Formats: sequence, structure tokens, C-alpha cells
Amino acid sequence: MSAETLSPALLDRLPSEVRRPAYDRAALKPGIAHIGVGAFHRCHQAEYTDDLLAKDFGRWGLVGINIRPPLLADTLGRQGGLYTRLIRQNDEVEARVIGSIARVVDSQDSAEPALEALASPDIEVVTMTVTEKGYCHIPSSGALDLDHPDIVHDLTNPEAPRSVPGILARALERRMASHGRPVTLLSCDNIPTNGIILGNVVRTFAERRGRRLADWIEANVAFPSAMVDRIAPATTEADIDTVEQRFGYRDNAVVVGERFRQWVIENRFAGRVPRWDRVGATFVDDVTPFEHLKMRVLNGAQTTLSYLGVLGGFEHTFETIADPLLARFVRRMLTEETLPTLMPVPGIAPAAYVEQSLSRLTNTAIRHRNHQIATDGSQKIVQRLLNPIRDRLARGESIELLSVPVAGWMAYLIKASARFGRAWQVSDPFAEKVAAIADRIGSNSNALVDSILAIDAIFDPRLAANATFRALVVAGLDGLLSNDPMGFVGRVCTGPTDARLKQPARSA
Repeated sequence: MSAETLSPALLDRLPSEVRRPAYDRAALKPGIAHIGVGAFHRCHQAEYTDDLLAKDFGRWGLVGINIRPPLLADTLGRQGGLYTRLIRQNDEVEARVIGSIARVVDSQDSAEPALEALASPDIEVVTMTVTEKGYCHIPSSGALDLDHPDIVHDLTNPEAPRSVPGILARALERRMASHGRPVTLLSCDNIPTNGIILGNVVRTFAERRGRRLADWIEANVAFPSAMVDRIAPATTEADIDTVEQRFGYRDNAVVVGERFRQWVIENRFAGRVPRWDRVGATFVDDVTPFEHLKMRVLNGAQTTLSYLGVLGGFEHTFETIADPLLARFVRRMLTEETLPTLMPVPGIAPAAYVEQSLSRLTNTAIRHRNHQIATDGSQKIVQRLLNPIRDRLARGESIELLSVPVAGWMAYLIKASARFGRAWQVSDPFAEKVAAIADRIGSNSNALVDSILAIDAIFDPRLAANATFRALVVAGLDGLLSNDPMGFVGRVCTGPTDARLKQPARSA
């Protein structure tokens, strides 16, 4: 006999060890819309909102919107918006049912359902987790990519948009034309200055629609930046089975995360504000120091371990960092080269943050696949690796360690090409471009690096022209494409790196 599926009717019959919403869900009214209801949102912002509703109940129910697969109706929709959040720490399991999602909207086939929800006067905050590439921006500059196929389409067909900037601009146009209520658009994606980037792409798109909309946005819409943190890997069938076996019910929308969580939000809103700061979030005037710390340390470590881990034959992050060589390499890279690039962060000791971050990655219950972390690396390496590299070069300091994961990203995409045997499948906006370069050039590392560094949407031309940076990336690619990539990492890791460069660095 199959187990009963999670639903509002099942809440009162859940096992006592499963924590339930501590408020009346029947009285829940929407006030927040979220675009991109994936695992991270359900493990992070929706949980904070659930905490807020329990502490200070108000009109802050979530409307969950997906404009890309998967369909929400098949999972959350059938469960009345309810789902189980599992906290996993090695052998420990903690279950909690989250109830903050009041309803879900599928808008994959047409923008109209999303536009109707976003334009509603009930919605005062729109949050989003649409991944880096969802903003249709140029990673190296943060500007809207006017040549992006979806942006070209949306500027021609503004009433039937398919991009995030296009959908948001059209929703704001409807708000302006109907009720005129202000709204906050809050990016929760792991991008530095995400509020600035979101504001850039929406305003630029709106300007193409007319001055009136652009002026209304300037007066009525806020784009605060935010830093979000919690490791939440993709849900597996084993996670779904865990809930059924341990707690006796079926949940097809389970999410899994670590215990640690953090949310730092720029205190700049339009209209009413959900007081997430009452339940663990932090409202600050400037998110930048927190962004730099998290992206350059935790995310820099994740990116480094993902590429070196795949090249070393490891499947998951926890397995990669359990390797003594790779653990030593990433700790040295962060401590010797990354930390000196950081600005002071109130209340946080950088060296302790490094150790805390690396400890989080050792959690054996968080089965974060290296290939998943490696996804869309071209959108991530600028803030995680290239910006600290530029900072160090500007001061004439070594980048011998930081250059290795840059070469690792290149090697990862190159080895997915036909000429290199299609070692694995990759997902990256520049995968085809790099594969074409690899197929044309072959194993000449100098020529490979020159062609890849010429992709100015990723590499600032001044950095690409820096002789020191180029030479180290060439050496790194040579080593990582060799028959013994881990031997190369070992040789780099044993040498002194905290030294001034022998030649003056060009401006980067």
C-alpha cells in the first residue's frame, strides 16, 4: 500500500518529529511573488518567510511562479503548496513542512499567467532565483545583452515576453497602467551586485519601451541587492524515499539543505517590507562586503573543487574536499591569495570564515555533484575568480593558485568537445563556443588560451592581455589536460606562492 501524499489535510496527522507551520494557513494571503521555485528558493527564502509568518503573521504568503520547467502543478500544486525541508548533517536528519507558498503558477507556455500574478496590487515584493543566465546580461559588464535572442524577441513582441527582463518590464507596465502601486524587485541569485544588475536590465529594457515606463520605474520600483547562502543540492529519488521511509508520507517536492543559512539584504524597499530581519536575515546599507566574502571564499572554493574534482575523478564536493591534496590546495588558495583581496566585513573574521566554509563542504549528507556546481561556470568565474585575480595583479601579487581553477574551467569545457572525446556533458552558455575552439585547435594550450581569453563577455580585454595571467593559465591548462592533472596540482601546491611577481603586472 502506497503512503499518503503530503497535503493540507495530512498536516494534523504528521509524526510529532516533523515540524509543521505554526500559523493558520487558511488565513494566508499573498503579498510576495517569487520567480523560479527551485530547490534553493524552497530551502532559503520560503523558509525565512515561513519563520516570519509564524513569528508575526501578516499578508506575506508566497505566489510561486515558474516560467521555465519543471511544472509546479505536478508537485507543489498537488500538495497545496506544502513541501518538506530536510536538514542533513552527516547522519542527522531533521524534517520540517514549509507552508509559506500559498499558490503556484505555471507560465512556461505563455507569459500571461506570470504577468497576471506579478501585476496584481496584492503583490508588494517580487523575489527571484532565475540563475545567472536568467538576467540576459553580459557577465563582464553587467549590461543587458541586447543581442540575446530572448531580448531581441521581447523587444519585438513586448506583450508576449519570454525573458525575465521582458516579463518584469511588461508586468511593471501593467502595474503603472492599472493601480500604480510601488513594488520591490529583489534578486536572490548568487551574483555580485545582483540588485544593480537586475535594475540595469529592467531599466534598459523599459527605456526601449518608452520614457514614461522608465520614469515610472525610477519613481516606484526598488532593486535592492542581497547575499544569500545555504547549500541546497538538487533533490534525488533517495531524498524522496527518505521522507517516506522515515516519516511515513510521500512528498514529491522535498528539498534538502545544510543547517547553515544566511540572508543579507540591502535596506532599500519600495512600499511595505517583509520583516525577514526579525527571523535571522540582516538588513544593511551595503551588501558588498558580504557578497565579496561569500562569493570569493565559499563559492570560489566550490567552483575550484568542482572543476578540479571532475578532472580528478570525484563525483561530489564532500568526496573532493576529503582528498588531502585538493583540500590543501583550496585552503592555500583562499588563505594566501583570496583573503587579502577582501574588504572588512562587520562581525566576521575572514580566516574563521574560510575554515567554516571548508567545514560545510565536508558534510557527507549534502551530495552536491561537481557537475551541478560546474554548471554555467562562464557566468560565475568573473566574481569568484577573475575579480580577485584582477585585484591581486593590480597590486603586483601572485595569482599562481587562483589561476589554476580558471584553467580548470577551460579544461572542463574543452574535454567535453568532440576532439577531446566528449569526456562528459556540460551545461554552460559558452560550451558550444569553447567546444568549437577546441575542435579547431586541438591540444595547443597557447592557442586554446588565446582564443578563449578573446571571449570578452567573460574576460575583460585588459585582463586577457595581461602577460602574467595568460602565462599562468597556459601552464595550468597544460597541466590539467595532461595525463596527470592531480600531479600538476600537487606541484603548484608545494611551491611558494605568496611572493611579488618577478615582472610588473599590466593594469588589469
